[in-house]
Amino acid sequence: MRILITGITGFAGGHLADFLSHKKGLEIYGLARRTRPGQKKIYSCDICDTKKLAAVIRQVRPERIFHLAGQASIQKSWEDPKDTFEQNLIGTLNLFEAVRSAKLSPWIQVTGSAHEYGIPKGKVNRIDEATPMNPLSPYAVSKISQDLLANLYAWRFGMKIVRTRAFNHIGPRQSPDFVTASFARQVALIEAGRQEPEILAGNLDSIRDYTDARDVARAYWLSLEKGKAGEVYNIASGKGHNARQILAIYLKLSRVKFKVKLDQARLRPTDSPRLVGDAQKLRRQTGWSPRIPFERSLADILKFWREKIKHEKN
Repeated sequence: MRILITGITGFAGGHLADFLSHKKGLEIYGLARRTRPGQKKIYSCDICDTKKLAAVIRQVRPERIFHLAGQASIQKSWEDPKDTFEQNLIGTLNLFEAVRSAKLSPWIQVTGSAHEYGIPKGKVNRIDEATPMNPLSPYAVSKISQDLLANLYAWRFGMKIVRTRAFNHIGPRQSPDFVTASFARQVALIEAGRQEPEILAGNLDSIRDYTDARDVARAYWLSLEKGKAGEVYNIASGKGHNARQILAIYLKLSRVKFKVKLDQARLRPTDSPRLVGDAQKLRRQTGWSPRIPFERSLADILKFWREKIKHEKN
């Protein structure tokens, strides 16, 4: 079976490729904006490049597509909303049209985001797929637009598209633009004597639902293995944690003591106070549930950054 992962060199794409590499009978191809020498079956292709994308689709002729490419930073979406919409909406449109023009009928997973829900109206403990959207950033609006486009193409053209809305996913190799990786990197720098014993942090009280990226990769796979075309599935642990709790765990794991300092630059213009998901629909349809405990994820992230910092030049 030929598999195509857009955004294969990104955080989620890399973990998905790792997961699929252990399965027999799969030919794994990827798309990335930039490739390194020696990377086999990975095409250098921007999803906004209509002609090049169409050529890759015709050449690979994938039977399953995991569409993970896009602009994933909320902060960057405020800085450059145009690029965010081009990557997340127009790039997805290009992919669908490339598949249609090649007259292929692959299963396609389109990865959405919990940020589509924003601040749910009324009292909502856990957010399910029927919760109304209330986006708080250009990134969130772009993902809602992508979601609606995928639903439209599934309905109008009968394309076998499954949408997923992953809540915060974490793990080794994630960019320090994201909170768990940012804290882990700072702890590793403090341990190495390269940062004062002070963690810079933004909002400490927002509650988020964290799932390990390795569990999320398995959910992506199962969404196409056992999911239904045209449906949308949350990917979530159902448990909430705030930054204070994350810092408390890192303090226990750290080899040194540290203090926490509020950094105004890390505060977002708008922020949902609570985003905790209900993934019962995915569990019922596929049998998926997270396997990696939150504390182990944080320990693995810290281990990754300790190794990375050790090999970095000062």
